[in-house]
Amino acid sequence: MRLLLIKTSSMGDVIHALPALTDALVAFPSLKVDWVVEDSFADLAIRHPAVNTVIPCALRRWRKHPIKARRSGEWAAFNAAVQSNSYDAVIDAQGLLKSAFVTRLSRGPKYGFDKHSAREGLSARVLDHPLPVARGQHAIERVRQLFSQALNYPLADTAPDYGLPREHVPAPLSEPAELVFCHGTTWATKHYPEAFWRQLLELASGDGHRVHLPWGNDEEKARAERLAAGLERVCVLPKMGLDALTDKLLSWDAFIAVDTGLAHLAAAAGLPGVALYGPTDPVLTGVQGMRASSLAADFPCAPCVQGKCTYRGELGKGVEPPCFSSLKPKQVWQQLLRVAS
Repeated sequence: MRLLLIKTSSMGDVIHALPALTDALVAFPSLKVDWVVEDSFADLAIRHPAVNTVIPCALRRWRKHPIKARRSGEWAAFNAAVQSNSYDAVIDAQGLLKSAFVTRLSRGPKYGFDKHSAREGLSARVLDHPLPVARGQHAIERVRQLFSQALNYPLADTAPDYGLPREHVPAPLSEPAELVFCHGTTWATKHYPEAFWRQLLELASGDGHRVHLPWGNDEEKARAERLAAGLERVCVLPKMGLDALTDKLLSWDAFIAVDTGLAHLAAAAGLPGVALYGPTDPVLTGVQGMRASSLAADFPCAPCVQGKCTYRGELGKGVEPPCFSSLKPKQVWQQLLRVAS
């Protein structure tokens, strides 16, 4: 069976599609998948054993500069790549207008979320087989259900398998270990307070662990350097691509992260760890791994699912964002010790 998967971004969404590919590969051992994905995530997508070819795109950039995309020949080359094969099935696992636009270009019966299930209902108009998948479930479960309906195999009841083989067995935290703290994220409201991060680093260092701090832009690098200042066992990583960082995650022992793509990647890589959720809902997008845990803020307005905090009460005063006042560093550290034991 030859399948075209359309799930272009973001990092978390790409990772959430991996267990469905594993399910499909078990059902169809000869499955070959071509995956349309943003070029920045191509190295991650190609790691899955079901993926035969990655068709990289740059939809975000092309939408900003459509004339340049056409004149450069990038769009024509992408269009030709999508239409170069006829597929047994095309699955739009994103349910957005941008993914529908790509789905429409492809050759083969088109499956995806129906208008009631998709994030953008109009995306279902290009489908030959719009399928109902209940909302309010975790994103991983929704994609697994979509695949099982589209390809007509029984829905697996196993834990998510991301298809990322791991040779290194994570060390117990009763001995010195290699940890990673993923502090960078997009929304301001998702950021765990720097003072809390610093306390976590001191707890980890005090127990003899080495902590690695990744970063993706200048702002994150500056934060990492502030956090690491004066702590010998805290290392600010050099700038590295997603492929190199994935290799590192497969060799480290545990993680703590905010709600970011790297949290999902760490869980997919098999690390024990804790992800911290303030404004977002772990029921829908929490980390899922064999020993990964989501900690949600216990706060009146959480999860607000807002990029800007509008809370004006006294609770959590002095902490920004205030919802994280309910997730103190010692509580987070103790949760990590539990899940990693």
